[in-house]
Amino acid sequence: MNMLMQDASLSCRPKEPALLAREEYVCWSRMQAEAGQALEAIVARKELERQACDGMFLWGVGNPPALLTNVLARASVPVRAIFSVMKSRPKMVDVAPARTVAWRRYVDSRGAERPLPAGALVTSRGDSAGGAKRTHYALMCRSEEPLDIQRGIPFDPSAFRNAGGTGAPVGASQVTALLRRVEEDAPATDYEANISAWLTDSYWVRLTDPVELDAAKLDLVSKISGRGIAEWCAAVARIRVGPSQEDGSAGQLL
Repeated sequence: MNMLMQDASLSCRPKEPALLAREEYVCWSRMQAEAGQALEAIVARKELERQACDGMFLWGVGNPPALLTNVLARASVPVRAIFSVMKSRPKMVDVAPARTVAWRRYVDSRGAERPLPAGALVTSRGDSAGGAKRTHYALMCRSEEPLDIQRGIPFDPSAFRNAGGTGAPVGASQVTALLRRVEEDAPATDYEANISAWLTDSYWVRLTDPVELDAAKLDLVSKISGRGIAEWCAAVARIRVGPSQEDGSAGQLL
């Protein structure tokens, strides 16, 4: 069982909050293929992670959180996480990245840097437009139900505005956003709530300490979703082994 042990700060999680008829806050993220994996494979991998981490999983996202996120996390305000399949096709840089990294640590809502749970695996492409990818983020989620792509559950982003700031409508370029409900859902919408969970722990965090994945580790990632929990944790440990690309002090790349 020691293989399944998590950081002490991430154990004994509270159960999901009771479902509200109309959640005031929602974190909406549009999902697609990433880091060389098809969306279906990512969801299968996240389900193994959810089982290994006692209901919790981390979903990697590319943009930083809204400033209000830490306030809500510290106050344990319930925030529903809604994942919708993107309408556009995935970018080639996500389908076949030149380099892929796995992230090993995160900065929590109080600024402390902590290791990811032993069963968590967050990957991303290793390069950005400016060179080596220096930042990545993740939503810390909890679900008591198995993760699967659901169909036929509408989600209307026009019923929400960005939480904090000027409260602007959701922008077309916003992939992940913390939203506040301002009106009822429209009768018809182009998006669905394909996966639903709750934000937990620090809600939306910055990731640090990436390790580059070689061909053998990439092959292991591609085959990992069909494994059992013990095999999953052992594989995650092997994938995350390697020299750090950071100075270890503040998550800054050398």
